[in-house]
Amino acid sequence: MQIVDQIITLLQKAGAERYGMEAVSQLEHALQCAMHAERMGSTPELITAALLHDIGHLVGAGDEGLAEQGVDARHEDVAAEWLGRHFPDAVVEPVRLHVDAKRYLCQAEPTYWAGLSPASKTSLEVQGGIYSESQAAGFMARPFAADAVNLRRWDDAAKSPRLKTPDLAHYRPIIEAALKPAA
Repeated sequence: MQIVDQIITLLQKAGAERYGMEAVSQLEHALQCAMHAERMGSTPELITAALLHDIGHLVGAGDEGLAEQGVDARHEDVAAEWLGRHFPDAVVEPVRLHVDAKRYLCQAEPTYWAGLSPASKTSLEVQGGIYSESQAAGFMARPFAADAVNLRRWDDAAKSPRLKTPDLAHYRPIIEAALKPAA
């Protein structure tokens, strides 16, 4: 369970920092997102994906402020690569696809873009912008796309200052349940 300890430490330390231009920290954002997933009765894998979807911002050198500079750090790919060593596709792929889900939702739902936070609108531009109709159809044909859309909605709703959530200890057994089986 060393990876679970590493994840919790990473979220507690690096996650205590403010989340880009949002009014919450990375940790608060992660906990809120996981809480929304759990309240919807999601699987341990999808709850874990919700909790860890932005861990790509925290591993390695980090990417604070790059979107505002017009740089896409591809945090979703960084996260998916990092998580893929320990978790199954049911965790990894919704994380990998959560940015594409934002691009999809902007195309599929005309009012979606207006509801994005200013930081999400800024990052959308450097992440490739709104999908075309054919790109959106291609996205939805991918495995785990529907989970990624749910994750994206929870992500958007997880930016409320002072929202009470369970703590990281609550999510430890859920993370452990989502791990790949030991070989």
